[in-house]
Amino acid sequence: MIKTTTLFRSTKRDWIGNVRGDVLAGLVVALALIPEAIAFSIIAGVDPKVGLYASFCIAVVTAVVGGRPGMISAATGAMALLMVTLVQQHGLQYLLAATLLTGALQLVMGFLKLGSLMSFVSRSVVTGFVNALAILIFLAQLPELTGVTWQVYAMTAAGLAVIYLLPRVPVIGKVVPSPLVCILLLTVATAALHIDVRTVGDMGALPDTLPVFLWPEVPLDLDTLSIIFPYAIAMAIVGLLESLMTATIVDDLTDTPSDKNRECKGQGLANIGAGLLGGMAGCAMIGQSVINVKSGGRGRLSTMVAGVVLLILVVFLNDWVAEIPMAALVAVMIMVSIGTFDWRSIQRLRVNPLSSNVVMLATVVVVVWTHNLAYGVFVGVLLSALFFANKLSHFMYCESELDAAADVRTYRFHGQIFFNSADKFLKLFNFKEVVATVVIDLNRAHFWDITAVHALDMAVIKFRREGADVEVIGLNDASETIIDRFGVHDKPELVDRVMGGH
Repeated sequence: MIKTTTLFRSTKRDWIGNVRGDVLAGLVVALALIPEAIAFSIIAGVDPKVGLYASFCIAVVTAVVGGRPGMISAATGAMALLMVTLVQQHGLQYLLAATLLTGALQLVMGFLKLGSLMSFVSRSVVTGFVNALAILIFLAQLPELTGVTWQVYAMTAAGLAVIYLLPRVPVIGKVVPSPLVCILLLTVATAALHIDVRTVGDMGALPDTLPVFLWPEVPLDLDTLSIIFPYAIAMAIVGLLESLMTATIVDDLTDTPSDKNRECKGQGLANIGAGLLGGMAGCAMIGQSVINVKSGGRGRLSTMVAGVVLLILVVFLNDWVAEIPMAALVAVMIMVSIGTFDWRSIQRLRVNPLSSNVVMLATVVVVVWTHNLAYGVFVGVLLSALFFANKLSHFMYCESELDAAADVRTYRFHGQIFFNSADKFLKLFNFKEVVATVVIDLNRAHFWDITAVHALDMAVIKFRREGADVEVIGLNDASETIIDRFGVHDKPELVDRVMGGH
């Protein structure tokens, strides 16, 4: 009963707890999604409507079944880059089939609870990811600001002025999101003054019909599977990675939790829906998610409004939408870039550990250099793991004590013994010392893997070969289990076979 009540309250809060803020934020996001979806469609080599239909479907589905209220998911550049070759070599129908398979794989990953893997991503990696995306968002605006007339720069500057100054105006600044006002004002100004600047309509034709159910026209056989599977698994992993990272960022911005495993399932269902409506695969968008949060969006209603309004705009109001100047949207995205970048991370470079700084900067460099979020996060996680393992190994030490009367040498180990500290573990023994008995006290130590077990085997057997009796004491239950299973020092029949080469 308590669980049901909590779920009802949560659902009520997500949908009607912030109606005005969610609706206005959804309007801003819908307008910002249009040029992005068109641009990503062009990158993928498909008609603009493929990206627009996908953005509508993915936003609506994740609004209902996603695990992060207030996060915006749609067609993205990271996914578009992965499907270019598939479209070039096999065409749109195979892309739709790959999108369906991507969704199915993500659904399976959700049921396998792979969303929990986000716990392995360190704060330094998240910071690097955020900063890299902020840089990429800004760089993506440069083509709209290169080789253009002075009017474009003037309009962009005016848009930024509206975005940053309007919130300071009493009452009005708190009621209407400044990015929405920026887009509306610059659109009206462009039309009224007949300013010749690039508009949304110049990016590609907007659809004039609602999406319809489409089943990919591809053979249902192993040949088709062999073609689409490599693309689908890559899109599934990159899509979930970007979505889960974005969810973590929105968690921080709103100081609220999210269900990462539910988000995996939601992304899967959204991509299946997109594929059935003639759309491309997508995932969460950090830029639009930040726009949503900064504009006051907090609940699922904002994501739903963004998706529904997007479809209404491009299908029924496409003539008006086509007149939106790109300078207005560039101003909005520059605001997103500035707001996304973690400026405090630069100040913290002086106080953070060197390893944390290296991880953060490496993540930024790799993401910006490759334009691939997965590569950057992989490098960041790998470096974090290496630095952690190295640091942990330094906390392992040994206290040695000789009882001359009893001719007993006791080695008391403290810390974690695993692959990175196993060699150090062995070097702490004096195998040349002649004593009757060697006691290896492991009361304050823990064995983690077979490398550590092998190191213990080596130590025990070397001492025995020197004629000493060896006692291993103080093993905790977990260490004793792994040593009993994989150790050989107490199994005479295995010692010669396993250790013969040493």
